[in-house]
Amino acid sequence: MTRALEGVRVLDMTHVQSGPSATQLLAWLGADVVKLEAPSGDITRRQLRDLPGVDSLYFTMLNCNKRSITLNVKSERGKEILAELIRRSDVLVENFGPGAVDRTGFTWERIQEINPRIVYASIKGFGEGSYTAFKAYEVVAQAMGGSMSTTGFQDGPPLATGAQIGDSGTGIHAVAGILAALFQRESTGRGQRVNVAMQHAVLNLCRVKLRDQQRLQHGPLAEYPNEDFGDEVPRSGNASGGGQPGWAVKCAPGGPNDYVYVIVQPVGWQPLCALIGRPELADAPEWATAEARLPRLDKMFQLIEEWSSALPKWDVLEQLNAHGIPCGPVLSTKEIVEDESLAANGMIVRVEHPERGTFTTVGSPLKLSDSPVDVVTSPLLGQHNEEVYTGELGLGKEELRLLKTDGVI
Repeated sequence: MTRALEGVRVLDMTHVQSGPSATQLLAWLGADVVKLEAPSGDITRRQLRDLPGVDSLYFTMLNCNKRSITLNVKSERGKEILAELIRRSDVLVENFGPGAVDRTGFTWERIQEINPRIVYASIKGFGEGSYTAFKAYEVVAQAMGGSMSTTGFQDGPPLATGAQIGDSGTGIHAVAGILAALFQRESTGRGQRVNVAMQHAVLNLCRVKLRDQQRLQHGPLAEYPNEDFGDEVPRSGNASGGGQPGWAVKCAPGGPNDYVYVIVQPVGWQPLCALIGRPELADAPEWATAEARLPRLDKMFQLIEEWSSALPKWDVLEQLNAHGIPCGPVLSTKEIVEDESLAANGMIVRVEHPERGTFTTVGSPLKLSDSPVDVVTSPLLGQHNEEVYTGELGLGKEELRLLKTDGVI
């Protein structure tokens, strides 16, 4: 069975997380992703190591299903080889600082001359403007894209989310742009430039908060548990902030992740009242309708928590689901790694690495019926030099040896 992007060659000039997360998705979709690294390698091979002298989990979990070659693109021979790699590729992805690739002589105009059909995707921290030269990191993007100011509790500081919406979130946006450009190329015959900024991707993921910023012009946000509203969307703790109120309620025995998140829909109010032992609230005027409950959200979830706090979260989950009440347990990272359903769905996978042995990683969230994914290990540094340079570019083995001696690869 062929895979969706089979026959598509991706030249992966990315490092750290935002770029590698994008190119790993392309690899899972079937593209031949050739990761081009400096002879010293992607810096994450050495960061946060748990085993000395072995590629870190930081690297392995973002670079599965790729091939690795090394190349010093600052050397003259390296530039000649890079031009040939560009000529043979369908997609080029990079996430260096602004202007870094241009300074090597490979501007978009030059790349177009080499290969008019190539899709050239760049991931940067920010778009054109006053922030362009800022250095971008995950939480910097969260701070400047609207996430931090709206995350946390009203009386506390702004908080970062554990989800990597700045890095991997931008990578997913980049994949969407790349696939669209490849599709458009089918009709135009031309490649194009794809630009994605981390701040912009975070902002796109925070659009509901901009919705609420505009709603504030017409009064307080009734769906929020906050008592006071200024002229900015406040931090609202674990409130859903949507059309149906939700909150994380405590469960027994009271550990850091002994919580279940509960959504209270109008249709679920009566069975929920019966479940928590307060059936009289179902028809009480001050509780019976969703509108009546809005000023009492804190009290409502307090009543639910009085019931849930005496039960383990899995019992709470079972009883709520039995009555069709939307809910979900707060799963710790340990519980996720051990979750049988995630393993059965190929989302938690065990991969064999030639040096570190078996490691656990996240599988592809994209499920295509005719494009199956087999997650294979990340490549060792320069593992495919001979395969690519000799087998595909036609360089002789003696030249390959000299290139290594001269520090070109």
